[in-house]
Amino acid sequence: MIDELCDRIDELDHEIQAFLPEPDRRERLEAAGTERPSFLVAVKDIFRVDGFETRAGSVLPPEELAGEQAACVTRLLEAGALVLGKTNTTEFAMMDPGPTRNPRNPAHTPGGSSSGSAAAVAAGMAPLAIGSQTTGSVIRPAAYCGVVGFKPSFDRIPTAGMLYCARSVDTVGLFTADVAAMASAATVLLDDWREVELPGRPKLAVPDGPYLDRLAPDDRRDFEELGEILGARRVPALEDFEALAERHSRLVAYEFAREHADLFERYGELYRPCARGLVESGRDVSDDEAEELRPSRFELRARLEAAMDEHGFDLWVSPPAPGPAPAGLDSTGDPSMNLPWTHAGLPTLALPAGVAANGLPLGLQLSARFGCDEELLAWSRALEGTFAMK
Repeated sequence: MIDELCDRIDELDHEIQAFLPEPDRRERLEAAGTERPSFLVAVKDIFRVDGFETRAGSVLPPEELAGEQAACVTRLLEAGALVLGKTNTTEFAMMDPGPTRNPRNPAHTPGGSSSGSAAAVAAGMAPLAIGSQTTGSVIRPAAYCGVVGFKPSFDRIPTAGMLYCARSVDTVGLFTADVAAMASAATVLLDDWREVELPGRPKLAVPDGPYLDRLAPDDRRDFEELGEILGARRVPALEDFEALAERHSRLVAYEFAREHADLFERYGELYRPCARGLVESGRDVSDDEAEELRPSRFELRARLEAAMDEHGFDLWVSPPAPGPAPAGLDSTGDPSMNLPWTHAGLPTLALPAGVAANGLPLGLQLSARFGCDEELLAWSRALEGTFAMK
């Protein structure tokens, strides 16, 4: 398995650029002496891994970003995993793109910020990859690349040892080729994992209102066709979407600016435009305003779950992005469709759902009640296969 994956990386990654270069990757993995590791995992380069530098897509001195190994990596290693390598990320997991290309069409973005992790799984170079999500950095690239992406309930996987963007919403996420592999990794990584058995398929609902109004007509038609196949009902929700997006954005900017205060003071000229702008805008958010913003997460969660109770359904189904992966590498795409579920901290999964007219992957975004990660994975497995990738 190690040789097969290394052969595939050697064959493909000069074009895809999912991984950070490592000339002696094969020798390092063979020297590990594990013939059948439990997992072979690629790790987004905002997570510290012993024996690897952490650069976070930046040109800052790596010693400035060093620290204790990420807890999620340690859990996998203790379960018998091997690290295939570090994967490319947008700078500091924000919006300045890295070099990674979409394996489904290299002229298109793979999404971000977990660009390399999604692309590594989509190209068959890694069976499991770790990413992170602050707004849409797991679910969107998973959908763009046609793989399964999972953002657990907030703080269900320990975040210690990662470079934070905004601690109030940062979540460790995962990429795999299918839901069964995702569930296998989740049993190791999630705190207090529970075994569940669910009868049949879940009841689904679409959040009708201003949130879906952001979709262009063709993209909305594609999504509604998928929703009809699944028998999803329409439930009014997210009526205050624009105000919600503003609250989330200001909270992220505030916390990002505080995380980077010391580094930016010394290396601000090395930051790329998006990260620099976020630091500068975050400085304009006061401590008092941030304290007023944080309860919004719990208020939104309560509203979304109250609607689930009132209308009697199990999962929200929504678009993981406004459409398939955009052409070009100057942007990672629009994360707005992921924002409500991240802000509320709900467990969310991107499920491949066929292809668009241009041949690029389409996906669905499924969200469950907080803490119901096990149920989400079980229901997602029941829905998997409804849509065939071409």
